[in-house]
Amino acid sequence: MEQYSSKWMILIASTWIQAFTGTNFDFSSYSSELKSVLGISQVQLNYLSMASDMGKAFGWCSGVSLMYFPLWVVLFIAAFMGLIGYGLQWLVIQKIIILPYFLVFLLCVLAGCSICWFNTVCYVLCIKHFPANRPFALSLSVSFNGASAALFNLIGNAINSNDDTLYLLLNALVPLVTSVAALPILRQPHSQTLRADSVHREYLIFLCLTILAVFTGLYLLILNSVSYSAPTARILLAGAVFLLVLPVIAPGVIRTEEWSQLFHPNYMLLEDDDTDDFGMHKEMMWKEDSSMTLWTENSHGLKEKESWTSSFLLRDRLLLLGEEHSADQLMCRWDFWLYYLAYFCGGTLVLVYSNNLGQISESLGYSSEISFLVALYSACSFFGRLLSAAPDFLRDKMYYARTAWLAFALIPTPVAFFLLVLSGSKAALSAATALLGLSSGFVFSAAVSITSELFGPNSAGVNHNILITNIPLGSLLYGLLAALVYEANLGKSSQVLVLDGSKVCMGRNCYIQTFMWWGCISLLGVVSSLLLFLRTKAAYDNQERNRNWMRLI
Repeated sequence: MEQYSSKWMILIASTWIQAFTGTNFDFSSYSSELKSVLGISQVQLNYLSMASDMGKAFGWCSGVSLMYFPLWVVLFIAAFMGLIGYGLQWLVIQKIIILPYFLVFLLCVLAGCSICWFNTVCYVLCIKHFPANRPFALSLSVSFNGASAALFNLIGNAINSNDDTLYLLLNALVPLVTSVAALPILRQPHSQTLRADSVHREYLIFLCLTILAVFTGLYLLILNSVSYSAPTARILLAGAVFLLVLPVIAPGVIRTEEWSQLFHPNYMLLEDDDTDDFGMHKEMMWKEDSSMTLWTENSHGLKEKESWTSSFLLRDRLLLLGEEHSADQLMCRWDFWLYYLAYFCGGTLVLVYSNNLGQISESLGYSSEISFLVALYSACSFFGRLLSAAPDFLRDKMYYARTAWLAFALIPTPVAFFLLVLSGSKAALSAATALLGLSSGFVFSAAVSITSELFGPNSAGVNHNILITNIPLGSLLYGLLAALVYEANLGKSSQVLVLDGSKVCMGRNCYIQTFMWWGCISLLGVVSSLLLFLRTKAAYDNQERNRNWMRLI
């Protein structure tokens, strides 16, 4: 009983960590002040944004450190990296200390690295304590990372809504305080293996926690727009903290037999099926016996000749999910490069948009709305991440390959960018930001499960870090494109405004060409995701066929 409850406390603690450590989302809130204090150009500011993303290229270090240090030690290493990286930047922006541009660049790298280490800790917690329902745990935990900017916006407004530099101080201190608060929970012993007859109860708990998470996201999305005054923000912040603490009581309620029967009167009839599901989940993927695998491969081969005509779709595609891939094997897979391109032209591109949201709002004449837009993007990213669990919740009623969900999630990205090309109104900017938040949130959260399914769960830590190397690359290329267009328009005197000694490009022309380019690039991401779906559909169909077959035996 005690160990059963402790695993839920650990999951809730991981949601707290995620909620207060997504510090990269609020870069736009203080980027203009940072640019002014350092006296740098838009291109140089883009390099600082890229530096934060570059920290993700060193994500493998967190996985290696877990081989030698306890998990709580890695957590505090991440917290102190953030304390130094953001804390010293805050001292610079307050003009308490003076540092050269290169050192500020390194501080941004260190801060970005801390975010990746926090994420690794949360991934390990979910994988270790929820082997039977890993996608649910990952989706729930990762989704709260998208709520960070909205929460930081509430905290900032509760202290001083007129000081945007406050976000850097909060980025330095809040994750450290959260780590200290979560430490007693994380040091609890590893929970025992979950019994097969408890899988259904666990599903119900996840359902309850997801409903609470949706309500929390709606709360942050709707009420952030009225949190500008300090007294109001403090009340709303207290409500947000209450909602984050509320899930602590949910497992104890839903775990009772009476609640299980209330939610599903035929629960006892489902336990045999749950036993089969648990057996498949226990190996981290559905593992078919040799005779079943042979049957699926033979039937699949016949189906291929009848259905597929394109040699590209047939060449070296995956026939079975969950097969382990080394880094060398990964590099030789067409499926990986299609996946890489879809992520590069989708989630990574939107991340660059979020980093430039402050300058975009400023150029369009909505500088007073930056905090609201950042909070809007954050809240919608939260919902997008939460929606990544939809394929698992709807599996028995409406099954599609997870790569199909990925393709569908990328469609709003070009729609949003072309909307910005057509209109520079506040409504268009808000709608586009919301669409991009939903799309990128889904991609970031679903990618962890997709990497595990396509290229093996045991290799997912290494392979996913290889995948996200596109983030610093995209941050450099897409950000540089936006910065060059921005700088080119500074040459037009009618569109230049000087604020605090820094030149600001004003008008739609500052970014409209960038939006056109980004829209076309995101269409390439949609096409890549569709090709990935077509190439992997047979493998997902085989997995679902085998799953249904094993439920019957």
